[in-house]
Amino acid sequence: MDASESTVETRPKTTASQPMVTTDEYQAAHGETLAKTLDLATWKPGADLMQMYERLRCEVADAAQQETVLYQRIRQQIFPLLFTRVEAPPQAGVYQATEKQMQEVHRKLLFNGGVEACDGTVVRLDTLPVSISQIGVCTVSYHGDQGSWVHRIYQRDMRCAGEDPVQATMDMLDRRRQRGSVETEGTPDRLSDLARRGVMAYAERAILLDRCTAPWRMGHGSPTPYELLTGCGMPELLRMGLKLMRRLVEDHQKFVFVPSAAAARDFLTIGGALRPLEYAIIDDYKHSLKRLVTHTYRGEAWEGLTEDVDQFANECGPQIVVGMYRASPFDPPQLFYAHRNHAHQAALIALADSVLQQHRGFPMLIDLADAVCSATFGAEYFSAAVQQAYAETGDPYRYLSERRTRPR
Repeated sequence: MDASESTVETRPKTTASQPMVTTDEYQAAHGETLAKTLDLATWKPGADLMQMYERLRCEVADAAQQETVLYQRIRQQIFPLLFTRVEAPPQAGVYQATEKQMQEVHRKLLFNGGVEACDGTVVRLDTLPVSISQIGVCTVSYHGDQGSWVHRIYQRDMRCAGEDPVQATMDMLDRRRQRGSVETEGTPDRLSDLARRGVMAYAERAILLDRCTAPWRMGHGSPTPYELLTGCGMPELLRMGLKLMRRLVEDHQKFVFVPSAAAARDFLTIGGALRPLEYAIIDDYKHSLKRLVTHTYRGEAWEGLTEDVDQFANECGPQIVVGMYRASPFDPPQLFYAHRNHAHQAALIALADSVLQQHRGFPMLIDLADAVCSATFGAEYFSAAVQQAYAETGDPYRYLSERRTRPR
């Protein structure tokens, strides 16, 4: 899932609600006090590269040695508990795939067109008179099948039809003051960005369900993405998203989703102890969905939908299992989501597709869908089409920002 924006650097914002890091916690995590870190006497001159590289090698070697010992203990003590712990799904445990299984998945499913993958991209072009968002989604398979769908959303600050022109102008000025300058994001634009991602998340899963014909569907991210579970602040998107995700989980079932990065450090720790062609089924998704319900839906505006989301978490959460796999000794472990009835087959599909590029250990079909989507709906081609439309009006440069006309 890609979201290409128009040369805007987004920076994380801190809030007072974020947990405080004490000086003792900082020292325990980094091996030195914060005061020492901030003391410029401890900083090395940029020219002293040899000493810096030697320190870097020592730190990495020490960390790798400690990880080796840690992973051995995880294999001996934690792996057996995955199946026996309380509320563990029946499929939980660590499993070793074989070369023969990889060959069978390649021959009978992947290279025979039995798996289709989907990925999407969002491109936004912001000009003074109009902001245009393009959402594109592509599907691919190794059988040669390919599909692409696109939708464009136009955001205009002023529509004069049937309005008092003076009042419309004043309202437009207020909206633009809140939005900020061109190619920067104010609060309403950040909400629009979340809405665009929500539309893309919905489109990706709807296309997997209703436009793909292969028995197995492979997606990027999660089968129940955050954007659909929250509705991006739009009750209608939440309502439609719940129906779509329920169809995927309860009706189709034969899916595997692989995100680009796993944020759960506990899962990553277990995944780091896996050997090549091993996979672990760790937990179901019920508790994660319940946490989203608890922390997201508050206030009268969501009272009518909170029960639906809670029911979805209770009924569909246990049907989704979460696991980790490792394709080769050269790559990091990857997280995957699957249906509990087809968890082992889903893990084998993800593994078999990932061994095709051992330097990444990530499903090649998802990378292929991303490449096709970027080539078809990428920012460069979209921007060229929009600028061509402006050129035809006789204003090829009028609405270009300074960044876009800056010499390279």
